[in-house]
Amino acid sequence: MQYVFPKDFIWGAATAAYQIEGAYREDGKGENIWDRYSHIPGRTFEGHTGDVACDHYHRYEEDIRIMKEIGLKSYRFSISWARIFHDGKGTPNQKGLDFYRRLTEKLNESGIKPAATLYHWDLPQKLQDLGGWANRDTAGWFADYAAYMFEKLGDQVPIWITHNEPWVAAFVGHWIGRHAPGITDFRTALQAAHHLLLSHGQAVRAYRDMGCSGEIGITLNMNPVYPASEKEDDKAAAGMYDEYLNRWFADPVLKGSYPAGLMAYFQEMGLLPEMDDGDMELIHQPVDFLGVNNYYSSFIKYEGSLWPIPAAETMTGRDRTQMGWEIYPEGIHDLLMRLHRDYEGVKILITENGAAFNDIVNREGNVEDDNRLDYLYRYLGQVHRAISSGADVRGYYAWSLLDNFEWGHGYSKRFGLVYVDFRTQQRIMKKSAHWYRDVIRNNGF
Repeated sequence: MQYVFPKDFIWGAATAAYQIEGAYREDGKGENIWDRYSHIPGRTFEGHTGDVACDHYHRYEEDIRIMKEIGLKSYRFSISWARIFHDGKGTPNQKGLDFYRRLTEKLNESGIKPAATLYHWDLPQKLQDLGGWANRDTAGWFADYAAYMFEKLGDQVPIWITHNEPWVAAFVGHWIGRHAPGITDFRTALQAAHHLLLSHGQAVRAYRDMGCSGEIGITLNMNPVYPASEKEDDKAAAGMYDEYLNRWFADPVLKGSYPAGLMAYFQEMGLLPEMDDGDMELIHQPVDFLGVNNYYSSFIKYEGSLWPIPAAETMTGRDRTQMGWEIYPEGIHDLLMRLHRDYEGVKILITENGAAFNDIVNREGNVEDDNRLDYLYRYLGQVHRAISSGADVRGYYAWSLLDNFEWGHGYSKRFGLVYVDFRTQQRIMKKSAHWYRDVIRNNGF
């Protein structure tokens, strides 16, 4: 079957600052929560840190040459808040700003549209010391940082994303505790989630007030959620899990309210976060697009012993990636159609999709990652199917451009289209990168 995508479809790849930049103490950069967290023994695989990562801070020109070779139309990166404001607020760091100015200018010169994410989980540690995202003031400090970036880079960056996966920042960072800052308190996680959304709304309002000419949105990690069986308990658990994972963030941004079912449940349990009058109106700023990150689907069973969400993901026996995530391409179609239906035909950018596998360099110096190529082929086929059925999907960013520091997994998981030897910093385009290059050239496959 031939898949031809719409004219002007954005073909891109994505990265995040802490995962690739390195240079963690250079040119006036402040400490962030991942700098602190990754240096705590036992927090990451074999004690790996992002101190050097892919050394992108020094090698960005080489990486842009690779982007050009692949033919990327757009490159999604994130800005390190602590590189711009050492303490998260106060006096800006000119050398930090200069790096992103050089990066975006080089991208534009190369015909690659910059897409900048303001926050990809790396809160300045000085703000964490003041309470982090559990402190309402952090939302205001984020808005100040965002406005500064709009002022300084608005002429270079046409696509802005306020937050990447606030669900992960809130719940994995403050309830599960597997990400920085490593807190394990559900009430704190809910409060952090509210302040993350509040900071999004404040940043979007600043963008509009400043008269910026580009587009701005937010990126949410979203999974299609299915009950593991036809049991009523499983169906109810799946509905609750969907509100917790997907709607707790999408509904406030796109509808102006939290999902009623989970709101009532949290109120009954005495867990509701503190909110001020006008918060929901502020969060519900008009956005130009919804960024969607999807890697797998969630099959949910009722698990009454779990608190506070009595629902657990279960496996269905499908093939898995190295992350243990089941490969179910039809899920991304179902997700995109559900978003199209429930949120009035919202404009969507797929800001992350990809897979980790155990890549090796063969005797000829190549990386023959057919498993990743097959994953991308099948998922993109389902994206095309959703577009053909009416979903307004305008672009696709593969995760990730480079193998990188995969958070708590350190360097043990490889998602890249480009292989990175972390000892020598050599880059090798994988077979999937060459295939993706052909997809971009042909606007389909």
